[in-house]
Amino acid sequence: MGEWSDVCVLVPTYNEAAAIGDVVDGFREQGFEHVLVMDGGSSDRTREIAREHGAEVRQQTGSGKGQAVREAIALIEQPYVLLVDGDATYRPEDAPAMLDPLLDGDAEHVIGNRFADMEAGAMSRLNRVGNRLINSAFRFVHGRDFADILSGYRAFTTESVRRFALTADGFGIETEMAVECVKHGVPTEVVPITYQSRPDAADTNLNPFRDGAVILLTLYRMAKTNNPLFYFGSIGSLSVLAGIVLGAYVAVEWFTRNISHEVIAILATLAIIFGVQLLIFGVLSDMIVTLHREQLHFIERVASEGRHTAIEGDDAGDSDAGQNGTSERS
Repeated sequence: MGEWSDVCVLVPTYNEAAAIGDVVDGFREQGFEHVLVMDGGSSDRTREIAREHGAEVRQQTGSGKGQAVREAIALIEQPYVLLVDGDATYRPEDAPAMLDPLLDGDAEHVIGNRFADMEAGAMSRLNRVGNRLINSAFRFVHGRDFADILSGYRAFTTESVRRFALTADGFGIETEMAVECVKHGVPTEVVPITYQSRPDAADTNLNPFRDGAVILLTLYRMAKTNNPLFYFGSIGSLSVLAGIVLGAYVAVEWFTRNISHEVIAILATLAIIFGVQLLIFGVLSDMIVTLHREQLHFIERVASEGRHTAIEGDDAGDSDAGQNGTSERS
């Protein structure tokens, strides 16, 4: 068995015929025996080329990168997964650096930071701005700085990702994985990588505005269970602000023109009450989430200690059995 026999290289693809052969060859040359290509129904020769270059190819039942990842995780038998796009923008030479934190036991999830070394022209200025905005939003909403949450180059333990509740179908899968790492307290490291330009013949599957909107909505939606104070507090604050503005309008109209707006005054009052209730609910939800995390970490720590104790007991039993066998032979 090779050095990387415990690693499966997972490559979600859709119409990547121009690059997939080089991607598969690159990782096989690095010594990776298991390369799994999950294809989303390509209309070109992506699947055929991947097979010709030695990859295992599966066609996913649905569409989108998120669906490909979910289906692949259920199939993969190796304990470690190296997730990479099929467009040849990520270097196979960076794979050892991505996997080292996992193999050393320092992390269970590793994100490749494209901004550490990005080739000229590899990302448009619009995409750079969008990435910076999304990373800033993630840091503000979820309280962690992963530098590049949209990176398609990731390494993780299969067991850790199977604990995640992944639902995104498209490119929102990277955002979901980052949020789930925070939510479950998964040890995560960021590793600098080189991000290359796409081959000239390879077309991008990204739509900056559509995918950016989906990612931001995913960030906000997942704040409901990871940062409920922000999720409910933001809505509550907007409701209170709207109520104050309406109330101020009613007051100005009454004092300056002696005109009363009873209906607007009622709406303003309801908006303020609703907003305050949401703020209180957000605070209570945040306390519950914090308590749940503490209990979950305690259970996981006890379970881990139990496994270690069982292993030590088995080792001691094997040692005693060996000694008894030696005494009997004597």
